[in-house]
Amino acid sequence: MFARIYLMTGAILAGLSVVLSAALAHLPPFASGLPPMVQTALTQHQFHSLGLMLVGLALAHSPSRWLISAGALMLAGTVLFSFNIYARSVLGWDAARSLVPWGGTCWILAWVCLAWGVGRHGHKAVSNLGD
Repeated sequence: MFARIYLMTGAILAGLSVVLSAALAHLPPFASGLPPMVQTALTQHQFHSLGLMLVGLALAHSPSRWLISAGALMLAGTVLFSFNIYARSVLGWDAARSLVPWGGTCWILAWVCLAWGVGRHGHKAVSNLGD
């Protein structure tokens, strides 16, 4: 169940990152170019969308609480970091600014959980690489 959810959500988030890249580039406030903060949010959004799909693929081969946690943390990181920066830059909403570092923390923990989940459970996809 989680494998399909993470694969679908990762693909939707990846598509959304492309839509946002195009839309933000054409907004009048960004006519002279995207601010580095927004570009960073877009880059991280794209990267972690692919990471979420990777978690989904890993879960399809070997279900694990560590992998489920990795996916949940990637989603949380995307909301707390990227979406927060989009809201601040486009809407001027600054109320959740203090949550941005927590988004980065979620992403770090997500990659640790992914590594632990794949390594600890003798993941089939990894064990087949040597064949």
